[in-house]
Amino acid sequence: MARIISSNARRQDTREKISLGGLIVKAGLRFEKRALLLGALIELKHRLESDAQERSRLTLIGAKAFGHEDE
Repeated sequence: MARIISSNARRQDTREKISLGGLIVKAGLRFEKRALLLGALIELKHRLESDAQERSRLTLIGAKAFGHEDE
């Protein structure tokens, strides 16, 4: 039973990572260096922690990119 749970958790984790990678592609950053992407994400985390308006602004940009302006 534990093996099944572990297998399902691994599959879910893999799906999540693939989905997150797809966001990098959708943003047009596929060919950027991994260090740059990680640095940008770390910087984003700091900005989001300190500025609620930045979170709202970026959410709107992302929603438009997905074609869902109401999210």
